[in-house]
Amino acid sequence: MAMVKLTPIAQSELCLDCYAISPDAMVGLGEAEIADLAVWEGKVMGRLGDYFAVSGSAGRTPDETEIVVDGDASRMKYIGYKMTGGQVTVKGNADMYVGGWMKGGTIHIKGNVDSFCGIQMEGGEILVDGRAQNHVGCSYRGDWRGMRGGTLRIHGDAGNDIGTFINGGTIIIEGNAFIHVSTHGEGGTVIVKGDVQGRVGGQMVKGDIYVLGAIEHMLPGFKKIETVDMEVDGAKYRLDHYVGDLGERHPTRRGEPVLGNLYVRAAA
Repeated sequence: MAMVKLTPIAQSELCLDCYAISPDAMVGLGEAEIADLAVWEGKVMGRLGDYFAVSGSAGRTPDETEIVVDGDASRMKYIGYKMTGGQVTVKGNADMYVGGWMKGGTIHIKGNVDSFCGIQMEGGEILVDGRAQNHVGCSYRGDWRGMRGGTLRIHGDAGNDIGTFINGGTIIIEGNAFIHVSTHGEGGTVIVKGDVQGRVGGQMVKGDIYVLGAIEHMLPGFKKIETVDMEVDGAKYRLDHYVGDLGERHPTRRGEPVLGNLYVRAAA
């Protein structure tokens, strides 16, 4: 696999829109051509080479290309934008929209990510070693579908609005989440291994939510139907199974409402 190494050499006053940091954007390009790819600092277009030392060349296809950002990217947005294959590794933090609209490949962030990580992703895998801010795997404004496929794993905590309008794929939060998990969920799976403060599954109509810690404020629109023993992400748990959100209007199938599933760790 061909590798492109990007080493940050300059800080911008504004956050950079780095659509170019994607295997798809670099396919078939050599070192000088990669350095000439456009990045945006607000309304001003610059060169990737103005902000990074570039070494290496890309492969003939996205799947043959690996990009390594060797340093902090906490002011760099849209890393892995719309990528269909290959690998991106960031050896530090990253800004908003990591893996937005991606369809394939792998992104590994070895630090923290800002908001909108995995927004409307359709495939591939995102792994974040640290924590994430808000709107992980959510929908974009004006669109009623959020994440549609792939796997997104956050090893730390996450903020608000995880999986809003999720339609497919899997989100795994190894730590805690705040509020509004899988609001308006229409499919897919969200797993939170820690605690959630509240408003889990509000207005969901399909999909599965697993909270393997506790929910501080449970919505009244969920009805407990059973307690089950299940394996979740490779470990066994005893879980209370709820359906909902019964407090909202739902589409029906054969006269019965279509509901989502919420599994919460049962009391010992």
